Amino acid sequence: MLRAIQTLRQWTGPAIDEVVLDYEDRHRRRVVIQAQRGTRFLLDLAQPADIRDGDGIELSSTAVVRVRAAEESLIEISCADPHQLARIAWHIGNRHIPAEIGPSTIRIRSDHVIADMVVRLGADIRSVTAPFDPEGGAYAAPASHSHRPQEIDFDMGEALP
Repeated sequence: MLRAIQTLRQWTGPAIDEVVLDYEDRHRRRVVIQAQRGTRFLLDLAQPADIRDGDGIELSSTAVVRVRAAEESLIEISCADPHQLARIAWHIGNRHIPAEIGPSTIRIRSDHVIADMVVRLGADIRSVTAPFDPEGGAYAAPASHSHRPQEIDFDMGEALP
């Protein structure tokens, strides 16, 4: 079986096939994937990848499969006041919910509990169906995080393994 070697940011070259994946499926470490035209391969990475719409997945054959973000059911949040939208962004982030930040909106995956919360906080919401490409996070780990403190080598300013 073909194996994925690496991901290629915003691939513009030729591709032998294309996969359409939702947010969860674009943040996996190990999974067998079948592309639109039948190319089958094993994604087997050391850590979950941050694969984005437009990226490529290079296979062991050196061929590339292009990635497209699937449309998903989302909630688009807006407010008349930018300060209010910032407050809502804080509440969403405090719950570690993946969020796509736009110039005047925030999109999250459909969740009636969070929708109720943001409406109570003064937001307007609307349901949309669109590709979901949330922020990757400060440490490029969009799908998960750890509350475990890191050891820092203060001489080098780097995290220790």
